[in-house]
Amino acid sequence: MDIKEIKEYLPHRYPFLLVDRVVELNLESRNIRAYKNVSVNEPFFNGHFPEHPIMPGVLIIEAMAQAAGLLGFKMMDVKPADGTLYYFVGSDKLRFRQPVVPGDQLQLEAQHLSNRRGIWKFACRATVDGKEACSGEIICAEHRI
Repeated sequence: MDIKEIKEYLPHRYPFLLVDRVVELNLESRNIRAYKNVSVNEPFFNGHFPEHPIMPGVLIIEAMAQAAGLLGFKMMDVKPADGTLYYFVGSDKLRFRQPVVPGDQLQLEAQHLSNRRGIWKFACRATVDGKEACSGEIICAEHRI
């Protein structure tokens, strides 16, 4: 999926659209691989931290949640334009392993774990150069608008 198709499935826009491309999406195995190119021009680097820029952990989590949301939308075969959104409602087993800095390509992976009564759970991982930066379970709630 290129950015044009991603924007059909995610309601986020700059500066909160945190998925640049989907490189693999497998509905049979219910997993997705995507990435975010981390540029020094990201607005959050102005304050986090000017002399030692680090991508905020909450935005790494958000990027994983957006990748998981793309997978969920594709699994349900719906788009936000159809009246469905996913709200990020929680996380479990969250761990940070290393910082993400300008110039990194943040690889995002999500694997569908379960869906019960509109609550979706995904095992997610964010890596840079094959090294884990963050991992955890992302929980999303399906919401009709």
